[in-house]
Amino acid sequence: MYDYKGVKITWLGHDGFRIQNGNVIYIDPFQILTGGPKADIVLVSHEHFDHLNIDDLNKVVSPNTTIVAHAQSKAELSKLKVKETKIVKPGDRIKVGDVGIEAVPAYNLNKFREPGKVFHPKEDGKLGFVITVKGVRIYHTGDSDHIPEMKGIRPDIALVPVSGTYVMTSQEAIKAVEAIDPKVVIPMHYGAIVGDQKDAEALKKQVKCEVKILEKEQ
Repeated sequence: MYDYKGVKITWLGHDGFRIQNGNVIYIDPFQILTGGPKADIVLVSHEHFDHLNIDDLNKVVSPNTTIVAHAQSKAELSKLKVKETKIVKPGDRIKVGDVGIEAVPAYNLNKFREPGKVFHPKEDGKLGFVITVKGVRIYHTGDSDHIPEMKGIRPDIALVPVSGTYVMTSQEAIKAVEAIDPKVVIPMHYGAIVGDQKDAEALKKQVKCEVKILEKEQ
């Protein structure tokens, strides 16, 4: 767990995080333990099983939870008993209580499932999120390569994938961090499907800002 100005960030493994400061916010929980605090807000970046997983979501949602997700996730999320589900697209800005949420693009440029077809096409509208909690800006890139829309986001904290195959490699992430210009970087998207801590360490060695490599919550 990492505490930044009173905002507590816990890495749940893969792309999953829990953010706490008054509210409890989950992002893309996957292969998580049972028994964590219930969510006020859940952000779902896209519909792939390692980001939208009903079994894992059921461990954290309650009838008081608001889910924020993109349109292709709506049908699957309807299985959950929650307060409401807000569907957003890149460029949308909303507030849930006192938490500001900006939906931003997340897509591949050069990670292909087959020739000419990337894993995360831009036209699908898959999401990253910029969350503002108690004045702290946190950018979760979602499953993305280093894309032009990252330039100048300038969050306090950036949650950045490093494993390659489906997302940017650690070397690509170095360029992305330069464009994003955060104060702190937390590597993600390793240790579950592809990639390992060596990818996170490679990023840490080569960027100028502070890098926090978190231990997965056990």
